[in-house]
Amino acid sequence: MDLPPLRPGLSGSAEASVRPASPADAAEIARVQLVTWRTAYRTVLPAAVLDDWDDAAATAAWRAAASSPPTPAHGVLVAEESGTLVGFTAFGPAELTEGEPPAIEGPTTEVGSLLVEPRWGRRGHGSRLLAALADIACVGGVARLQIWLPESDRVTAGFLASAGWARDGWARALDTGTTTIREIRWHTMLDGDPADPADQRGQP
Repeated sequence: MDLPPLRPGLSGSAEASVRPASPADAAEIARVQLVTWRTAYRTVLPAAVLDDWDDAAATAAWRAAASSPPTPAHGVLVAEESGTLVGFTAFGPAELTEGEPPAIEGPTTEVGSLLVEPRWGRRGHGSRLLAALADIACVGGVARLQIWLPESDRVTAGFLASAGWARDGWARALDTGTTTIREIRWHTMLDGDPADPADQRGQP
């Protein structure tokens, strides 16, 4: 995948690091996704999503994301510790929510997934993934990062808040086929200024 190099110091140490995903990582990314969803999102996601998991399809999807991203602005990064893949983030250009005006700050990158396998949690992997993503986004002229979170995901929300992210005022209802999940959008600016919690762009 065609991603700019990470700045020295953001890729981590010999024991813990972040790098662009390769097609060979697809099976491990799918495994981390399933383990994390079943552990942290059991009460959020429909049972069918977790119980009817198609490992082959998930692996194929991540292989395609790593080998043939839809645009140069899409990508997948993986976090490793002592050679073990422990987390990942997937990202791409953000799409405007219905009724949302274009951002005046500049282009926005949306974090589609940010997952660290629970047994490797609280070891800095999520922070390293976000730092590496911010580095790549800045090189590409991106001004802002955003992510949609289930409203009930207080763990990830707390992590983002501690990293300087804030809610931007937008919410949406995600139809999973069997239930509806209310999601809240979080964001951060990449110009060194923290996100403003009072920046209400949509419905609270």
